[in-house]
Amino acid sequence: MNKSSMTRLAVVAAFAAIVGLGAGSTARADGLDDIKAAKKLRVAIDLGLPPYGTTDDKMQPTGSDVETGRLLAKDLGVEFELVPTTGASRIPSLQSGKADVVISTLSVTPERAKVIDFSPAYAPLRTVLAGVKSISVKNLTDLDGKSVGTTRGTTHDTYLSQNAKNSKIVRYEDDATTAQAFVSGQVDLFTTAELLLAPIAAKNPSRQLELKFVLETFKLAIGVKQGETRLLQTVSEWVKTNLKNGKLNDIYKKYHGNDLPDVILKDGV
Repeated sequence: MNKSSMTRLAVVAAFAAIVGLGAGSTARADGLDDIKAAKKLRVAIDLGLPPYGTTDDKMQPTGSDVETGRLLAKDLGVEFELVPTTGASRIPSLQSGKADVVISTLSVTPERAKVIDFSPAYAPLRTVLAGVKSISVKNLTDLDGKSVGTTRGTTHDTYLSQNAKNSKIVRYEDDATTAQAFVSGQVDLFTTAELLLAPIAAKNPSRQLELKFVLETFKLAIGVKQGETRLLQTVSEWVKTNLKNGKLNDIYKKYHGNDLPDVILKDGV
């Protein structure tokens, strides 16, 4: 073998070694491998938004998002670990490596899709503007000059910021604090998930709470850190499988009292 051939072989071997090392490093760095190695799935969930996430009378986490996370961990063959979060800290928990996935009323939006990846939708969420009956509010224009409470980092926070620029937005760190601000009279109008209105009204009849209008209806999905291709593929296939076999519908119906809508079920097709 001449010197030129030996040189070419050396270059090819070196390139192969670099490619092989790169591929190996990428595979080992994928979140799915980390989960398997740690034998646990760290799931970021907000426990301040029942019935998606809350605590029971024994102060144990419960809710449809909690049960969804437990089922995902079980099917992956690992332990479930809950990482408490708020609306504003859900995405940072992924980016910082504090959580492996987010299952926490995380709506799919174009803005969020720029910084994290999403599975197919597993549940819906409708956000609304509500307030005391004595204040007449029928649309966004009626919010001009009025104070509106909202939860920082949520889709309804973004919606108000973009569409009610003449209102006075008062931000709170989680849904429970936003609701308490309304109950205590700090704000007379606020945004929230529609399902929270009934329990707030029942516990605080003197506030005469009523729904003013619907903001948006969202698809909720499991959030995964960008670049973790195998983890995203595994989670996405898991969602589709459990939409088809009815397990995700069973979880939703258990906590919400009704079946998943067709707009969610079709994501499992």
